[in-house]
Amino acid sequence: MHRKISEKGSAAIAFCLALIIVAFTVITVYMFAAKSWWFPPAISAFGTQIDAQFHRTLVITGIVFVLAQLGLAWVIFRYRDQGRKVEFFEGNSTLEFVWTVATVVLFVGLGLYGEHAWAEAHFQGAAPGALQVEITGQQFAWNFRYAGPDGKWGQTKPELVSASSGNPLGLDPRDPAAKDDIVSPTMYVPEGREVEVLIRTQDVTHSFYVRELRLKQDAVPGMVIHMHFNATVPGEYEIACAELCGLGHYRMRSFLYVVSQADYDKWIRDQEAALQ
Repeated sequence: MHRKISEKGSAAIAFCLALIIVAFTVITVYMFAAKSWWFPPAISAFGTQIDAQFHRTLVITGIVFVLAQLGLAWVIFRYRDQGRKVEFFEGNSTLEFVWTVATVVLFVGLGLYGEHAWAEAHFQGAAPGALQVEITGQQFAWNFRYAGPDGKWGQTKPELVSASSGNPLGLDPRDPAAKDDIVSPTMYVPEGREVEVLIRTQDVTHSFYVRELRLKQDAVPGMVIHMHFNATVPGEYEIACAELCGLGHYRMRSFLYVVSQADYDKWIRDQEAALQ
């Protein structure tokens, strides 16, 4: 009698645990399918490619997740304690080899699918006539530099860096090319125009991140990293630092403004007038 009660209790516990796993799986799949918390719409062709790669990865890994969870629920109930002696076995080398190879093929395949989008942003040069913007991170602010009417970058010197005196990038006042450089705490770009960014940092590692662009790139000390994008949807978009860079990391943010060409030209003229 005691054994029968024990077996019933074991079955009830195993059934409840299996049911919890199945419910957890169903709720998880629903939340992703319903997009309860999701990304904002992409504002560039590169962002659309990244979204496609993400959805492809999500579907494939989602199928594996569902099968694994349902399999776990079945094993918990099927092999519950039934009062029998425990059996031990060494495993199956063939199955281990098969699922290891399948995992490698899956991850390599997903990487090859995403290679084009990654290479387009990181390794291919910007289109001819692209607008160049230098992005400099420092604890805990972003600064954006535009070449003036002469189209040349002015020289900078580390010893001249002084945010309190209005020279956060250390522009050399004796360099004629530096006199018309525009330095702004916010970033303006015209919609539909290729933009090449030169990402650098003055101190520690930061990370330039605009979620609507699906663009994230570390700013590494001693390096100037080139990337490019073409924003096609006007609006205001947050620029965040996605790398823990110190106690003030939480407030290291700025904004990207995607505006019409006319509005961008007006903004440039206003910045140039302020330098006079």
